Amino acid sequence: MDELIRRFIDHLAVAGRSPHTLAAYQADIELLEKTMQAKPAREASPTDLRKALAKLHAQGLSGRSLARRLSSWRQFYHWLQLNGGREDNPAAGLRAPKREKLLPKALPVDGAAALLDRIEGDDGLDARDRAIFELVYSCGLRLSETVALNLDDVDFSDQLLRIRGKGGKERLAPIGAEAMVRLRAWLDERSAAEEEPALFLGRHGRRLGGRQIEKRLRDWAIKTGASQHVHPHMLRHSFASHLLQSSGDLRAVQELLGHANLSSTQIYTALDFQHLAKVYDGAHPRARKRGKTDDDEPS
Repeated sequence: MDELIRRFIDHLAVAGRSPHTLAAYQADIELLEKTMQAKPAREASPTDLRKALAKLHAQGLSGRSLARRLSSWRQFYHWLQLNGGREDNPAAGLRAPKREKLLPKALPVDGAAALLDRIEGDDGLDARDRAIFELVYSCGLRLSETVALNLDDVDFSDQLLRIRGKGGKERLAPIGAEAMVRLRAWLDERSAAEEEPALFLGRHGRRLGGRQIEKRLRDWAIKTGASQHVHPHMLRHSFASHLLQSSGDLRAVQELLGHANLSSTQIYTALDFQHLAKVYDGAHPRARKRGKTDDDEPS
């Protein structure tokens, strides 16, 4: 078997595979040989391979890892077929266990509020950071959507944000009161050439990049004593989780997130925007009723 593996790896090397890929193929086939134990891997049947997958799965290998190993085995048996070592490919019709779906991580409501409320400072970039993260949490923005925002995407009169999502699809989202306050504070600090359309800028007056936003949030989370690593998409997950917990309106949250569907079987159904705004105002923990001012609050 060792000789067969060596010849297979040599074949892949001649085909131009990288050393990293060659090492991975060799390790995957040697793992199969070790898992089979009683029977040589070259003689494995489809049932033998299913048992090997089940055994590795029971040992804790993820669906992603098993899929990669099965792909290596499939290539190995295909090579054996081409070289007269087998008449069939026992891995041809096999599938690895489904990859587990990791639940998105979200901050608790008080944790999100504590993080955002502690982003303070005298630097104009601090005002920018607070505006960015309030807006991400307020509107459920993806990182790419945040980076792409321009000045004219913010409708201050109606408190709406125009978002360019995946596939070039645009959507409107209501902006919460706190995010509006922080956006105005940032615009008081924003300094850029007249032709620069970006809403959020770096220190040198150019559009802020995604990596910079990730780093700033990570640094703020550490500085404010967050108990876990925080990234921008976590704020988006928090938006969805908190709004859904409060409203129970799955389709409204789906619309606000810009999702075509929430699962492979659930198709998005459009909702009237006024209904979405009503759900948002009544449910989001940092929203405020439209037209309501501090003077309207009970004393």
